[in-house]
Amino acid sequence: MSLRYYIFLKDVLMLALTAFGGPQAHIAMMFKLLVEKRRYLTEQDLIELNALCNILPGPSSTQTITAIGYKIGGPNLAYLTLLVWLLPASVAMTAAALVISYLQQQGVSLKFLRIIQPMAVAYVAYAAYRISSKVVHTRLAVSLMVVSAILSYFFRSPWAYPALLIAGGAITALHFRQHPKEEDKKLRIQWANFILYAGVLITAAVVGATTSSLPVRLFENFYRNGSLIFGGGQVLIPLMYTEFVDFKGYLTAEEFLSGYAIVQALPGPVFSFCSYIGTLTMRNYGIWGQLLGAFVATVGIFLPGTFLIFFVIRFWDELKKYRVVRASLEGISAVSSGMVVAAAIMLYHPIDNTIINVSIVIITFCLLMFTRIPAPVLIISGLLIGFILP
Repeated sequence: MSLRYYIFLKDVLMLALTAFGGPQAHIAMMFKLLVEKRRYLTEQDLIELNALCNILPGPSSTQTITAIGYKIGGPNLAYLTLLVWLLPASVAMTAAALVISYLQQQGVSLKFLRIIQPMAVAYVAYAAYRISSKVVHTRLAVSLMVVSAILSYFFRSPWAYPALLIAGGAITALHFRQHPKEEDKKLRIQWANFILYAGVLITAAVVGATTSSLPVRLFENFYRNGSLIFGGGQVLIPLMYTEFVDFKGYLTAEEFLSGYAIVQALPGPVFSFCSYIGTLTMRNYGIWGQLLGAFVATVGIFLPGTFLIFFVIRFWDELKKYRVVRASLEGISAVSSGMVVAAAIMLYHPIDNTIINVSIVIITFCLLMFTRIPAPVLIISGLLIGFILP
């Protein structure tokens, strides 16, 4: 490996340890370090790569930095980039789940987490506001968002979400003539990575359905969800909550909310929250079982997006010229926004409906909306207050 590649991976590690604030903040830091300072790629290159990753399912900032690694050094550097980027946050979330599991086994009260649970609801509500304000601009998009929010709230089957996303994309795809037409569309597709992606998806589904092995079923659950999530880590939350809290009962609502609050205080990808879920899901299998749960959850949630970015990046320039593709994104984005709105409501239900908790949600939302206080500062403050108050 050349010295340039080592320097690049060092820069990726620096981002993994300092990039707070979700995909938008991650991209801003990538511009500053990878474009302006190091000049690994041009500003236009990064904008286009980020646009590509935003239309694919999976973690957008993770796919973007993986795609940068691919552009600089091919598949090998891309895989190393992915590992360096996701490991710090995933290890931290695994450790947080192990600590919570240990405290529960020792009979220690988790009451100190009570402040950050309503704070987590405020984070989801703020994410819903941010996403909708950016992607919902037409009456059709507003209608899709509202219908999606209602259906997501009342139909909490894990299969309802992909059906809504597909339906939303299909509805707006019918309006493709509103987009400007581009000529010279010559689509040359190399199918290897898509076949690998689909092969793993089908194999995991078949093996998961025919085995009683919890790790195998966990991998299938996360791989499937990683194949269906458009819009980044915020859209991950309603799917994870429905499947692992409502549907399967692997985590309590309080554990889920606490984990989501903790991941807001960490740098790196929000999808590392899945490491936490996998760890707690396997809590009855001892420390090695919990580590296995974290591993299969992390691999499962990140792998589909990696396969897809490797597949699509080769013909992205030709694909984005198709009006149907561009038109479907409006519906997918609007439906995703509605799902996050529903998630904010669903996540509040398990919390005691007291004036204090309502006040915490409102105050946290206002702080996120009107101040520039970093998310880690808010979450750590919430933890400290939880420790101090009786």
